Amino acid sequence: MDDQTRTELEAAAFRKLRAHLMDKRPDVQNIDLMNLAGFCRNCLSRWYQEAAHEKGLEMSRDEAREICYGMPYAEWKSRHQTDAEAEKQAAFEAAFTANVGKDG
Repeated sequence: MDDQTRTELEAAAFRKLRAHLMDKRPDVQNIDLMNLAGFCRNCLSRWYQEAAHEKGLEMSRDEAREICYGMPYAEWKSRHQTDAEAEKQAAFEAAFTANVGKDG
């Protein structure tokens, strides 16, 4: 497989993942994703922003989040995010530190 085709397939898979998380499963909480998989929607937006920076493109965290969430982050949170109990929050802190780092 040539590099262009691989890149196109990877981009298509990313778009499917994004659509699945945003459109089909907005009920799945970021905290649950991080606790179970070691990444969440915010990680996807951070990776998107980092890729833009690697290409020399300026992109803020908020701009990357809006691309990945399909709306401003605050709006997504108000529509979909629920409060998490202390046990989930503690597990999140451990998962975040292990997968993203303390300064994330």
